[in-house]
Amino acid sequence: MLDALRLIAALAVMAYHYLARGGGWHTDVKAIFPSAFPVAAYGWLGVQLFFLISGFVICMSCWGKSLREFFVSRVVRLYPAYWFAVVATTVTVAAIPGGAQPLAWSDVLTNLTMLQEALGVPHVDGAYWTLFVELRFYLLFAVVAWWGLTYRRVLLFCCVWAAASALYARAPVNDPVRLLLMPDSSWYFIAGMALYLMHRYRPNLMLSGIVLLCFCASLPFALSTWKNTGTYMGHTVPSWPVILIIAASFGVMTLVATTKLSWMSWRWLTGAGALTYPVYLLHQDIGRELFSLLSPHTPSGALLCLVVAAMLILAWLVHRYVERPLGRRLKRGLAQL
Repeated sequence: MLDALRLIAALAVMAYHYLARGGGWHTDVKAIFPSAFPVAAYGWLGVQLFFLISGFVICMSCWGKSLREFFVSRVVRLYPAYWFAVVATTVTVAAIPGGAQPLAWSDVLTNLTMLQEALGVPHVDGAYWTLFVELRFYLLFAVVAWWGLTYRRVLLFCCVWAAASALYARAPVNDPVRLLLMPDSSWYFIAGMALYLMHRYRPNLMLSGIVLLCFCASLPFALSTWKNTGTYMGHTVPSWPVILIIAASFGVMTLVATTKLSWMSWRWLTGAGALTYPVYLLHQDIGRELFSLLSPHTPSGALLCLVVAAMLILAWLVHRYVERPLGRRLKRGLAQL
């Protein structure tokens, strides 16, 4: 079920970029897709679902592993597809005239580290901002991974991070401690970890309280993001679906944690879930450039279908011929360190 939720989250973000934010289209995307726009306008909430899943999955996959094994697993998981996406996006932007301008090669090389935001360098693709959020979560989680994962230690980590996030929620955005604590995103990771403790042990009042607290605490930040989306899209949409969608995300993850959805174990979901990360990395700027190049000459519906299909096929190729073989080599190389 987690694989299905990952894919849903990735497709939601893709829908937001293609059908609501409208990058690359030569006409207002709301006029092109009037029926899809009101739904796609909330696709950015797929990122919040990603973070919620990440808290659950990182806790699950790293249980019983050493700090070194945690580090190796994250490098192997994140970097192979990311390196390909940075190069592919840069080449696409450079090759298609009339669209965005590619970054300087020095900035592209910095992007390969995944630390460009910390170093003040622009992202090759705007969607990569979420990766730096994930890296900061891994850095914080490394503390408890080094200590050794147990129920009490993860619970304590959740409580301390939640308290610190609340204390720094109003700190300046460039405050170093606030940057590390991420009070605008931390609630999803904390809830994900608490949900995994429910799954591994059993639900109890403490864990349920943490999840409910995180849901409530996440809403002001989500509504703040909703206000910004009006600027990005050029249109405003109601705020109430934001609350419902976040509630649904927490609700479905609670069903996963309590094994209420364990019957959804179809084999094809694993393959579909494998496409999620490459799709997310590749879709935004490459799609925008293709829309910019082809939308004046191609029917909008047909072009949308072609670009979505191309992204899914490319994602499968990246998973099959980049992620898997390069990941194996990286794992062997890092195992020798």
